[in-house]
Amino acid sequence: MVRQKDIRDLTLEEITSWVLENGEKKFRAKQVYEWLWDHSVTDFDEMTSLSKGFRAKLAENFVIHSALAQEEQKSNDKTIKCAFDVERGVVEGVLIPTSSRMTACISSQVGCSLACKFCATGRLKLLKNLQQGEIYDQVVHLSRLAQSNYGIPLSNIVYMGMGEPLLNYKNVLASIDKITGDPGLGMSPKRITVSTAGIAKMIKKLGDDEVKFNLALSLHAANDEKRSKIMEINDTNNLEALAEALRYFYDKTKTRVTFEYIIFKDFNDSLQDARELAAFCRHVPCKINIIEYNPIDDGEFKQADIEKVDAFKDFLERLNLIVNVRRSRGKDIDAACGQLANKNELAAKKTA
Repeated sequence: MVRQKDIRDLTLEEITSWVLENGEKKFRAKQVYEWLWDHSVTDFDEMTSLSKGFRAKLAENFVIHSALAQEEQKSNDKTIKCAFDVERGVVEGVLIPTSSRMTACISSQVGCSLACKFCATGRLKLLKNLQQGEIYDQVVHLSRLAQSNYGIPLSNIVYMGMGEPLLNYKNVLASIDKITGDPGLGMSPKRITVSTAGIAKMIKKLGDDEVKFNLALSLHAANDEKRSKIMEINDTNNLEALAEALRYFYDKTKTRVTFEYIIFKDFNDSLQDARELAAFCRHVPCKINIIEYNPIDDGEFKQADIEKVDAFKDFLERLNLIVNVRRSRGKDIDAACGQLANKNELAAKKTA
């Protein structure tokens, strides 16, 4: 049996060729494309401007692999976590409302291969890369939740959910193209941030592609020995290689980089750690997000004391660095940074 192709993996030009080969008028291709990316339909029967016969022909030849929201949890702080049923797995996405923004945190892979010690997702086996449409669907659903629950439009998107975005490079960039495009959702790329654990050659590729969105590096230690203890990726992408790649990225894009720094008790919370971070910040224009650690089951790390966090931040600010302390949201539903691990009924059913 021939596997049907996902129509959302086709370009407008490829859809146009297929439409003409099947005896339809050229403008039908644009209609199909707009239904897919302007109206976000995931069923050919919803393309009501097309004849029933043409819709049936589309369904015979193509599929639409969508990310279907099957389960939602709402935190005491109004954060909403969703479990999405995708082909061959389950991923989670999170809607994070604050006083100043409405952010969708989305996933790029089912599971993750990097096994960072502080991250619950890293304990999951990597099952697949999400297709561009499966990533896009998370944004569409979380955007609708923002409107229906809070009456506020989505303001920001962060690729900080499950998976390493730069190991699904093609689909991540294709999804951003649809999220920012017309047809598409029309969001500014400056409101999108892609977060990476640090893959130097792919950071350089972002520079070569002159991307317009923001880049965040999950740094967590500016000392190779410490960083390798918590992030295996540092063994093959050390701080020197990352610094070179970030300089290259900035030279190509002129976009300031964000350093994410989860601060752990008695591991990376000293003033010496702050000095090392400040030194690393000299490589490229940047800002720093100090992130409160969210414990995971049987995790070996603990939250840093608030006094140490404040001293760390004050030290960096005295050096005129831009620093924000990010307090975690959604902890009571395992929706905070590093906690996404498919602890939901949908995932349990699919792995039973």
